[in-house]
Amino acid sequence: QHRRKFYLCHFRVRSTTSDKMKLSIIASLVASAAAFTAPQKSGVSSTALNAKFKPKLQYVPCIDIEDLPDPGSATSGVAGGLAICIAVDPSGSVYALGDKCPPVNQPLSFGKVNADGTIQDPVLGTKFSLKTGDVVGAWCPSGIGKLIGGAFSPVGVPTYPVRKSKNSIEVQVDVNAKFNFEANYWSGILDAQGKADGKYY
Repeated sequence: QHRRKFYLCHFRVRSTTSDKMKLSIIASLVASAAAFTAPQKSGVSSTALNAKFKPKLQYVPCIDIEDLPDPGSATSGVAGGLAICIAVDPSGSVYALGDKCPPVNQPLSFGKVNADGTIQDPVLGTKFSLKTGDVVGAWCPSGIGKLIGGAFSPVGVPTYPVRKSKNSIEVQVDVNAKFNFEANYWSGILDAQGKADGKYY
């Protein structure tokens, strides 16, 4: 009888701890969404509007050819300072997309590559077209996704031209995008200190 009571108490404690962990995970996702995702107001980014360097499209290495994932899977890489998801569909075609899933920016490269030409957000369940990056089907259909996704309008992910070279998978990106982002970032920091123009206020 004493053992039975112990087991019941132990089960209740474990259940309570599990529930707390689930709530903690959901709270973290909600906080991430609020902190890192802004409403989509314009197709032109502030970085593009305030660019100090002209856009320069160029193919650059993203991953080694030996790291190309098997058909039906994906991996992550970096091209021109941008996080890239390299996905291979079941037929062997290779695609390059932005590696941040909206609205909370978890890696798209952790997702499942489907036979219908989509890759699926591993957490919130949204499917994105491998060709266009557009949302396909329901927006954030998973349990947690329904809780978080309702606060945001559906938005896709960027796609990039991709090609195989002798030793690597190359992706065409704006190689000046990172420079413009960093220039605007430091300009903002200096402006906050009254130094953006080299003078103090």
